[in-house]
Amino acid sequence: MLTRVKSAVAGFMGGIMAGGSSGSGGNTGSELPLKFPYMRPDFLGLSPDEIECSADHIARPILILKETRRLPWATGYAEVINAGKSALNEDQACCEVVVARRRPMSYCPPSTPSKTPTAKRRNSLPNGEGLGLHMEHSRLGEESEGLVFHYWALFDGHAGSGAAVVASRLLQHHIACQLQAVIEILRNLASPPPTVLGEEPDCNPYLQGNTPHRALTRAASLRGATGAPGSPCSTPPPPRFFTEKKIQHESLVIGAIENAFKEMDAQIEREKQVFNITGGCTALTVVYLLGKLFVGNAGDSRAIIIRNNEIIPMSTEFTPESERQRLQFLGFMQPHLLGNEFTHLEFPRRVQRKEVGKRMLYRDFTMNGWAYKTIEDEDLKFPLIYGERKKVKVYNLMHYEHGADDVLVMGTDGLWDVLSNQEVAEAVTTFLANCDPDDLHRYTMAAQDLVMRARGVLRDRGWRITNERLGSGDDISVFIIPLMYGNRQP
Repeated sequence: MLTRVKSAVAGFMGGIMAGGSSGSGGNTGSELPLKFPYMRPDFLGLSPDEIECSADHIARPILILKETRRLPWATGYAEVINAGKSALNEDQACCEVVVARRRPMSYCPPSTPSKTPTAKRRNSLPNGEGLGLHMEHSRLGEESEGLVFHYWALFDGHAGSGAAVVASRLLQHHIACQLQAVIEILRNLASPPPTVLGEEPDCNPYLQGNTPHRALTRAASLRGATGAPGSPCSTPPPPRFFTEKKIQHESLVIGAIENAFKEMDAQIEREKQVFNITGGCTALTVVYLLGKLFVGNAGDSRAIIIRNNEIIPMSTEFTPESERQRLQFLGFMQPHLLGNEFTHLEFPRRVQRKEVGKRMLYRDFTMNGWAYKTIEDEDLKFPLIYGERKKVKVYNLMHYEHGADDVLVMGTDGLWDVLSNQEVAEAVTTFLANCDPDDLHRYTMAAQDLVMRARGVLRDRGWRITNERLGSGDDISVFIIPLMYGNRQP
């Protein structure tokens, strides 16, 4: 992934797993034990000999899913190693059905390395051991004590495969951990998320919209706000913001995923000090929850939906998305510019003194979604940002009745470096049109066809694709997810 500074200004889905530097001092990576050994995705079911054979940089065999039922929704998958730029395939993939069960946030401990024997730390989320979070998709109806979500992810390692391997093993557990904090809210879609946990919506008389708005200067607003410097503690706050933003449930899911990205990034950064975790990695994730697909991208991988011959981009470039994020990032990096009067955090409304110690919705410069934090005195400062922002990419599966050929394609940059969105869509549409719609292997075969088109054929002048263009010499990984199965979920 990119550096921590780029992580801080991420658009959708916040940061990405920590970059190549492992910090100053300490042991060099080669002297440290591995966090996890190198592997290919578990769902491929490869033997050690098959993994070794797959690393042939000359033949570049395409690996595909052997058993379609290993993945939910008859998801298709294919991959191929690079043409020699690195000894190992630095891409990683993960696909699971995960359960975020009702547990307090204290269940999610800090991800600092532990010397406690494995048998005594079975519940440690960051280590991915004994979590009981993975769920066979045939048993979905049995879970009633938490939230079940489907999870697909691709990771593209840079300067080594270590970070990609770690992220592929642990990011889904960080997402589950973040969702645990809002399970009750997400299970009650009839009521909007409360701004402050434990309070009924709109219980504040100053937020009812029936108080006349008085124009105030910024200085007067700062002096009059309860808890602001120099304000009489007994004086009710003036109606500086008499309305508040209405936060949707999907924004809590987005916020949970964004915070999971940041936690994964921080864990890798810390554990590089004690484990041999090489390089960094990009991350492209798809989470199915609440009847919607939440697509997060940090890096140069890409996802598109192909629906009824229409192409719908589902990922964005890894750049600051809005002026809001630019200003908040500036306030975070240069707090002295705020004159000790403003906070770089954003809340749905102005924070009040009586709310210190309570948990309230917020977001920072790495987030487009929302999450809850414990209010501190620092949060009483005037908000630097107040206003709406561009909506993030969320796809509501329930708004459409999808056919067998409507799919979401996820690919690492090895695919998109040589094929455009249009070329990918045409290839997938044409291939699926020639397949039996009842054949569950059609999506894996379509993924294999895409990888083959991007890799090309080895000729005297290297790997070549159509029109003798240069083929991809990079690692290539592709998921093809049929959307019609999302319409069938309870």
